[in-house]
Amino acid sequence: MSKQVRKELGVVLAGSASLAIAMGVGRFAFTPILPMMLHDGVLDLGFAGHLATANYIGYLVGALAAMLVPKKWDQTIIIKIALSLTVVLTGAMAFPFPQSWIALRFLAGAASAVGFVFTSGWALAQLSGTAGSIGSAIYTGPGAGIALSGIVAIVMSAGGLTAQWGWATFALMSAVMSALIWGVFRRQTKAVDAFYLGTVRPASGRVARSEVPLFAVAYGLAGFGYIVTATYLPVIAKNAIPGSPLLTIFWPMFGVSGVVGSLVAARVRKSADARLYLVASYLVQAAGIALSVLWQDAIGLALSSILVGVPFTAISFFAMNEVRRIRTSHHARYMGLLTAVFAVGQIMGPPVVGVILSHQPSVDAGFALALGIASITLVVGAAIFVAMIILFPAERTHRAV
Repeated sequence: MSKQVRKELGVVLAGSASLAIAMGVGRFAFTPILPMMLHDGVLDLGFAGHLATANYIGYLVGALAAMLVPKKWDQTIIIKIALSLTVVLTGAMAFPFPQSWIALRFLAGAASAVGFVFTSGWALAQLSGTAGSIGSAIYTGPGAGIALSGIVAIVMSAGGLTAQWGWATFALMSAVMSALIWGVFRRQTKAVDAFYLGTVRPASGRVARSEVPLFAVAYGLAGFGYIVTATYLPVIAKNAIPGSPLLTIFWPMFGVSGVVGSLVAARVRKSADARLYLVASYLVQAAGIALSVLWQDAIGLALSSILVGVPFTAISFFAMNEVRRIRTSHHARYMGLLTAVFAVGQIMGPPVVGVILSHQPSVDAGFALALGIASITLVVGAAIFVAMIILFPAERTHRAV
């Protein structure tokens, strides 16, 4: 194995692990721990919604902050700060002080967004010019983090451990992973040229003013579309198939599917417009969400978890590459914009679910309506991308990849 290959492998592993910590723990550790917290009686679904919303608002604030970071700042230092904060804030959730939990989840969301934006930008720049779409491999991180946290939560629940042990365990896992990858994050020495899927040419200054805002809106709709499932999947499963021994497998299945989706994204046809892949991803996710309403048993929930999970991180990979094509300089700023709009969509999820649940005759009916709205939202997002493909055709080169 050559020195260059080893370096690229190190970047991929470090980027993936960093995103696993930022997203799988900083953002989504709450989902598998939520049933444990409900069982412990330390919160109810209403307070759970407030905690989720606080995390998503923090994610928005972090994304906006990422947009304001000067280009000359060392991205690797920012990544390390985000990793450290995630460890500390996750561990602090283990303390029995509910009055601090909203602030902790808010700050964890902010650290998560900063970690996502700068890890993506740093790793994709380091991997620019490599063969194939190796950069997509870093996006296995969120799915792997979700799967790992879900499996750990299953083991802890089976052992009768409390949610406090869950938070402490996730903090320890994050600390160990951070220590292992710490040395890989060194000041960037490689020029930040664009990293593209293939023969789609950079926009080179001829981008219509409305293209980036439209793209951001479509990406934001994905934030709302998937978040109902991503926040409440274990609770939805518990209501749909109460007492089933399979209740705990759907969240890890969602995470593993995200890993698979990232690996599939590395093998897509590179000469195609990335927006076509986004359209397909949105429609697959929409179908998965609708399936959880129409087929409410273990098989239906399993298929739903897979269909929602497979495009989960692939959407981020395609979107981050597309914004690098549209805007070939100061990528972190525009990645931050996309992440911020995505966060707005996520923030809307729990409050909408809360309002719907308060006006429906049952929890099952409330979740069914919320999931139906989420599915339609993703279809609308796909339609926007179709319109963009027609309105803003991508230039292409004729050279082989």
